[in-house]
Formats: sequence, C-alpha cells, structure tokens
Amino acid sequence: MNNKNTTAAASPVTGSVTSLWNRPGYLVRRLHQIHVAIFLEECAAFGITPVQYAVMTALLNRPDSDQVTVASDAGIDRTNVADVLARLDQRGLVARSTSKTDRRQRIARLTPEGERMARDMERVSLSAQTKFMAPLSAEKRTRLMALMTELVEANNEFSRAPTRGSH
Repeated sequence: MNNKNTTAAASPVTGSVTSLWNRPGYLVRRLHQIHVAIFLEECAAFGITPVQYAVMTALLNRPDSDQVTVASDAGIDRTNVADVLARLDQRGLVARSTSKTDRRQRIARLTPEGERMARDMERVSLSAQTKFMAPLSAEKRTRLMALMTELVEANNEFSRAPTRGSH
C-alpha cells in the first residue's frame, strides 16, 4: 500500500494517531470516487451518470415499475429517484405515466431509445468494471465481490435507501 498519501488524525479516545488508510469508510469512499471517475471516462459518450445508469438498469430488469420499486432496486432514496427519472424523461430515455390501478403511483419504463442505450452502456460499463478490478487477481476479484456483497447485505437496514430482493 502506498502510504505517502496517508493522512493521520488523532483519535479522540486514545489520543493516538490513526491513519485514514485504516478506516474502512475512507477506503470505500475513495474506491467509489475512483470507480465513478473510471465509469465517467469509459461511458463519456453516453452522458449518463452512474446513478442514472443504475435506474436505467433497474428499469431494464423490471419494466413498468413504480418509483418506489425503482428506488429500492437501484438503492436510491425515493426523492432522488424521482429527480433522476425526470431527467431521463427529459432526455427521452424514460416514459412515465400514472398507474392504472393506483392513481398515486407513477410508473416508469425505458423508451426504445432508453432501452437501446442501457444495453449499449452495459457493454461499456463492463469495460469500466474490468479496468477498475484489473489490479486484482481473478481470485481476489471473486473474494472482494463476495466480501462487499456480504457487507452490503448485512448492513442494508442502515441505509437511507435499503434495497430489497436478491442481487
């Protein structure tokens, strides 16, 4: 590990210095920043953010979903998913309508253009994921994915936007 970028902070409990590199939350945030940068670079031609892509993937997997379902599938809070859907709707990638069975619900579906883009992006986003995970051996990639899945599932209830269902 490259410790030259290590920043230390005094622990309020012991007064000792704790490296940020020893804090899981710090490393998770840094990994997220790096992954987003790689995703945006690889997927630049689409002009879609990772969150928008998650919503599009949720709709690709479950067309005609209400906003609560999309939010849960994508792990995004309901307010933010409404904003994301509105932006995708403005771009002509998503169509929204009122539910025929419950007038309070808004139903979303990818348009043909949105479905085409989501499928095209899947290939490119896999390239971003491969680039992100490339420093690890195949065995370590498998282990990391298993550990991350375990942590997400075990701590899902603490999220502001818990997901439901299987991965």
